[in-house]
Amino acid sequence: MAFYASCTRSNIYENNVAIKSFKWDEKTKHAFKFDITDTVANYNMYFTIRHSDAYPYSNIWLNIQTQFPGTDTSSQTRIEVPLADLEGKWLGRGMNEIWEHRMLIASPVKFSQTGQYTITLQHAMRINPLPEIMSVGIRVEKASKEN
Repeated sequence: MAFYASCTRSNIYENNVAIKSFKWDEKTKHAFKFDITDTVANYNMYFTIRHSDAYPYSNIWLNIQTQFPGTDTSSQTRIEVPLADLEGKWLGRGMNEIWEHRMLIASPVKFSQTGQYTITLQHAMRINPLPEIMSVGIRVEKASKEN
């Protein structure tokens, strides 16, 4: 059993928020706050999403803002997260009409200072509100030694 524990990644933070009426308004930003105590380690950051089978796109564009601890300093980036392959098959795990994805969006991430970070998500799709989105979230975990 100790063998499995030593190979398992340490989950630092994971949180998901429900999307009201399964319609994500482009003005609605979801903020996720977590503490970093280890600035030596590398981390992986994932975007998590649950959507229905009726979600009309094979991807999602996100505006991601990172607020650094103890300052007004932040950085912003825009990324595309694929949710389906070229044939339209969902990349996540499905159960009936619901699909869940955990998509790596940054690796390796090195946090330069300890303290509380805030990651804010906002969709950047052309349609508003974005339909069939049930929840979105962030997962941050320490990377394995191989990463």
